[in-house]
Amino acid sequence: MLHVNIKKTFPHFLLDVSFTAEKGITAILGPSGSGKSLTLQCLAGLETPDEGIITLNDRPFFDAGQRVNIKPRERKIGYMFQNYALFPHLTVKQNIAFGLKGKPKAEVEEKVEKMLKNMELERYGDRYPAELSGGQQQRVALARALIIEPDVLLLDEPLSAVDPSMKETLEQQLLTFIDKHFSGVVLLVTHNLEEADRLCDRWIIYHNGSVIQLGAKEEILARPVNVTVARMLGYKNIFPVANIRPVDQGVIAVVGDSELFMKATSPSSFDFVAIHYDHLMFVENECVNTFDYDIVQTKTRMNVVEAILETKHFQLQVKVPRKEWSSFGQTKKKIHLPPEHLFFLEK
Repeated sequence: MLHVNIKKTFPHFLLDVSFTAEKGITAILGPSGSGKSLTLQCLAGLETPDEGIITLNDRPFFDAGQRVNIKPRERKIGYMFQNYALFPHLTVKQNIAFGLKGKPKAEVEEKVEKMLKNMELERYGDRYPAELSGGQQQRVALARALIIEPDVLLLDEPLSAVDPSMKETLEQQLLTFIDKHFSGVVLLVTHNLEEADRLCDRWIIYHNGSVIQLGAKEEILARPVNVTVARMLGYKNIFPVANIRPVDQGVIAVVGDSELFMKATSPSSFDFVAIHYDHLMFVENECVNTFDYDIVQTKTRMNVVEAILETKHFQLQVKVPRKEWSSFGQTKKKIHLPPEHLFFLEK
């Protein structure tokens, strides 16, 4: 297990993060400038924290209190940089072997040949990066990171510069090769929610240099801890709460001049109530949390219709599969907010 608890101060930025990561791929998600890549640099020894500790399976890489700061080469951390950062003047073999400087020549050649085979690059060993496809460059960068036999693999937005038409293919290739050839801790830095969803089951959410939520992906998607996380995850239906009162089997939340029944307990503090668009339901009959609506705006994106609905009390944003829109959104004139899917949010 990787344990991180560090601080690093700059004139206009403070990185102050604490988290653990187990074997498998964990996403570090957050907007640009939130400290994601800086965290990887501290883990790899390219930056030195001012305070804190970094350990892997109780072995310290860095401990400010004990004045421990293991050299980057001795940390056994593989680093796959944004845009791959391959050396253009070196061949594929030379790029892969870069992390083995100082090792016996015969050992280097053996390990490089094995890695070329593992990454299906046998025919490309003497080529230069400019002569490779995007997928081949990705495999070279991954091979260079893995050849040192790391205990931790750091992936710093490795797909950010990839053409969108190739992205899912390269994601799957990356996932396949990691599954086959690496069994340790993987940290994937990204600001792309869909990429994190496809590749990772555990997420760490960053904002302004801090971790504001971490845990299983499904838990975070279902219950973001605050408005910042909710908006980062694409929640649009977030309403300020004026007051609440407990009732049988739940809580009534006063939203504007309406009331919403929630299957929840009274929170110690509250600012907003939210619901994901996936949980909104078009219905024909009146029931709790059901409102008449008018369609005020629609946008068709690929196979989805995004619509803004105006009720008497508030607006709702919905997404409906294009083929279902005519039979739901345009004919059933009531929208239902299921009580079990409404939840409270803090600022």
